[in-house]
Amino acid sequence: MGFKGWPEENIVTDTGEQVKAKSPMIISASRGTDIPAFYSEWFFNRLKKGYLKWINPFNGKPTYISFSNTSVVVFWSKNPAPVIPYLPVLDRLNIGYYFLFTLNDYEQEQFEPNVPPLAERIETFKKLFEKIGKEKVIWRYDPLMKTSNLDVKELIRRIKKIGNAIHPYTEKLVFSFVQIGRYKKVQQKLLKETNQFDKTNLLQAEFSKAEKTETAKQLNALTQNWGIQLASCAEELYLLNCGIQANKCIDDDLMRRLFSYDTKLINFLNTGDAHNFNQNVLFSDKPTRADFLKDKGQRSTCRCIYSKDIGQYNTCPHLCKYCYANVSSESTIKKFREHHPENESIC
Repeated sequence: MGFKGWPEENIVTDTGEQVKAKSPMIISASRGTDIPAFYSEWFFNRLKKGYLKWINPFNGKPTYISFSNTSVVVFWSKNPAPVIPYLPVLDRLNIGYYFLFTLNDYEQEQFEPNVPPLAERIETFKKLFEKIGKEKVIWRYDPLMKTSNLDVKELIRRIKKIGNAIHPYTEKLVFSFVQIGRYKKVQQKLLKETNQFDKTNLLQAEFSKAEKTETAKQLNALTQNWGIQLASCAEELYLLNCGIQANKCIDDDLMRRLFSYDTKLINFLNTGDAHNFNQNVLFSDKPTRADFLKDKGQRSTCRCIYSKDIGQYNTCPHLCKYCYANVSSESTIKKFREHHPENESIC
């Protein structure tokens, strides 16, 4: 029992070339860029073509991805409004999906310079709920970060304001704390592109253990009042002592609940085997935690199961100042302007 890698198949590209393509069951769209906000047309064009080309950000090598085996698409977005009209296509294809909707309030700090106004994003959240239901719209406040003028008290006030408006339209709030020390390129970008930090106070944006504990406790009180779940994303396990569960953003438990009709998907979630379909294991007791499904390509604290992320770094025009996936605003805008929806890959 265990994940053996995604199946491979031969495909023919738009140019007539025959190539090998991986055929994942679960697509992540995407940790690397906001596909719903900026590349919806591209995504559904590639879905119609049956494949796409993904470029490895570390070695520049291409990988072809086939949609022939796709059961679930997990969308990550700060503005999913552009993708909403396309969702019936997935319904017709019997491809399941849900959204990780990051809804922050850093308008005053301008950490997210190109997201729509907060009020508009709240309305989009409600519209998405009306289309697909609360169980498929997960609220993320990600990341939590501080400045000399933005302390824990003010962050909680902003989260409470948003939550009061949207808690009837979701089942869960997922949060994480900013990690600036981990990413040198993020440090450079914050120093260069904001007036909130200098070299002496840059790491003060991060939270101490005591601040994390206090913030988690206050968030827990809010979510209990709202009647929704609270979970942390890739955070230390000591938060469990605060009553905070560790989230799986690519979540086998949620998939079991939402897509129980998909027998091949359930077979994969029971066994980790995406190559063979075994009717005998469909209704076996599921593991208490699918350790064999944990995506070993993610951080050790990440609990996501295996998926194939199809986003490209340096292609997201939100230009969030804390984002590790954009090296610089200039290079990102250049790539975005070069993009054409008919291309195999985003960049």
